[in-house]
Amino acid sequence: MDYNELANAIRAYAENSFPTTLAAVGLTSTEQVNTFIQQAEQRIYNTVQILDLRKNVTGACTAGNKYLSVPSDWLSNFSLAVVDPVDGSYDFLLNKDVNFIREAFRDPTDNGKPTHYAFFDKDSYLLGPTPDLSYEFELHYFYYPQSIVTAGTSWLGTNFSSALLHGALYEAAVFMKSEEDTLKQYQQRYDDAMVLLKQLGEGKNREDSYRSGQIRVKQR
Repeated sequence: MDYNELANAIRAYAENSFPTTLAAVGLTSTEQVNTFIQQAEQRIYNTVQILDLRKNVTGACTAGNKYLSVPSDWLSNFSLAVVDPVDGSYDFLLNKDVNFIREAFRDPTDNGKPTHYAFFDKDSYLLGPTPDLSYEFELHYFYYPQSIVTAGTSWLGTNFSSALLHGALYEAAVFMKSEEDTLKQYQQRYDDAMVLLKQLGEGKNREDSYRSGQIRVKQR
């Protein structure tokens, strides 16, 4: 399901063309529908760790600088490793709180190969100890993909449109101040789709039949 198909389905299911609002700052039909879709995307991406929305990047720190930049599309961490400059081996850093880093590595001259990191703010990690060399890092993380609103297509729209559609319909129902039974219906359909998506993203994509065995449904 691409953007046009999704937007048309929202209008058809809701039986509403969403005409331009009459408020002081009016919202066009397209702006309203886009908001429903983007709100649904945000809920989904912050609920399920989808394997296809994970990527890795490499970057470098500078000697004496205890901060490492966070990618602009970062959503959550998977792992952070420092690459040994001599043999190229990977050493995965331990994630700790900022106060742990400050307490464990008090001396600003206590430099070395980083072994720990903390989320300092939305733009940077705090490394401990402070790097003594310009090390290369490899970060695996979950990211915010480009919205189907701007891209036209997305992984969700192509592979799990049921979650995206019913999530957007719930947002539309809230906007229309629908009856409680209608809200419950859309919420239930969304929840059902999210169960299946969670089974895929955090279940099937995390195992294989050789190690975990094939999925079996018990006969009644």
